[in-house]
Amino acid sequence: MKFRAALALAGAVLLSACGLNSVPTAEESAKARWADVQTNYQRRADLVPNLVATVKGAAGSEGKILNDVVSARARATQIQVTGDDLTDPAKVSAFNQAQNGLSLSLQRLQRLQEAYPQIQSQGNFKTLMDQLEGTENRIAISIRDYNTAVQAYNTRIRTFPDAVGAKIFYGSKPMTPFQAQAGADKAPTVDFGNGS
Repeated sequence: MKFRAALALAGAVLLSACGLNSVPTAEESAKARWADVQTNYQRRADLVPNLVATVKGAAGSEGKILNDVVSARARATQIQVTGDDLTDPAKVSAFNQAQNGLSLSLQRLQRLQEAYPQIQSQGNFKTLMDQLEGTENRIAISIRDYNTAVQAYNTRIRTFPDAVGAKIFYGSKPMTPFQAQAGADKAPTVDFGNGS
């Protein structure tokens, strides 16, 4: 009787060290951080129409840049990545590319306001640009937090003893971290077509 109790206790200890709780906890943490990334991208997508409408009123001649922003926003909101898609590098990369396209368009829009100082004097424009800047900061922080959670999850499912439970009980696969696109370290060239 004591042997069975000791065997059951030893089995429970061994199973507790095999990631039965820690693997799904780490996975859910990474998925929650991904939800934060998506929330902040959605916040940006919601701000863009207001920003575009404000700028259109002050800089109607620069419609191409505004149309680029609207098109980039549409592409960025069409691609969705769920928590279950985080193990598919192609889906994460497509999402990343669409979001980077919107970022580049917004950078061009910011350069537009530098070229046309009268836009800066509009309170709504400044408020929206401040909101957008804050949103970009939130995006950067949420991406960092997501990548930290993915790193913790990927490390957990690849190291002993949690790797045993991850493989046997969950069939866990590594999640894809969010990465900057090639060339993202260089500022985009902006041409307003006005020769300056």
